[in-house]
Amino acid sequence: MDERLKIGISACFFHADPARPIFTGKTLQYIEQSVAHWVMSSGALAVMIPDPEGDTRRGDATLAHYARWLDGLVLEGGSDVWPGSYGETPLQERWSGDRVRDDYEKALAAAFIAECKPVFGVCRGLQLLNVAFGGTLYQDIATQRPDAASHREASLYDRHFHEIEFVPGSRLAQMYAGVARARVNSVHHQAIKDLASGFVVEARSVGDGLIEAVRRPGDSYVAAVQWHPEFHRADWGTLDDAAILDDFLGAVQASKER
Repeated sequence: MDERLKIGISACFFHADPARPIFTGKTLQYIEQSVAHWVMSSGALAVMIPDPEGDTRRGDATLAHYARWLDGLVLEGGSDVWPGSYGETPLQERWSGDRVRDDYEKALAAAFIAECKPVFGVCRGLQLLNVAFGGTLYQDIATQRPDAASHREASLYDRHFHEIEFVPGSRLAQMYAGVARARVNSVHHQAIKDLASGFVVEARSVGDGLIEAVRRPGDSYVAAVQWHPEFHRADWGTLDDAAILDDFLGAVQASKER
């Protein structure tokens, strides 16, 4: 019997747009290729989890069914989080985020955590988890933290980098023993402002102290990073994220064996 781990990946959304020349007026749900390949690099199977809402023809499948069938969850990057998700009004219309995706991913994370299945967040995934557990975000770093370093350069995208420092004693620091700092990509303009209760910080951006990695200690594995581990390449001199994937999948395997 094939015992490969089955890892669910949350969907990104292209909402219905009558002006779009293809799939006119249709909602698209998809995953970014790199995150699927990152998960699959370990030998695990990557499965996109569609949002079951929005169509009466979906049958009776729910996110809880996926949480029971799959072994773990990755919340991938993408659109901004809707400020209303943490009790704020958008400072600008372009930062209104995706309320539909917020609701879907919060319900998805809750379903996996209820089954004690590990959850790992990437970029938006970190922000979503923080908000889901009561934390808040900077809607735009440059506006609300003008003292901060540049965390996003559109022209460079995944080749825009900065250094992080691991919090001593954290699980992440233990995974990279002897390494105090590392270089990671930075493609976000939002970040954690108030950390959710029950979470601990595992890495911060050097210089401005913005939160770059978190974990929620407890019975169910919940961890996240602000950078995109799936974008890193060995020849870029960036952090080797294999240990992060191994840590997550190790927790997935342990959960499966319980």
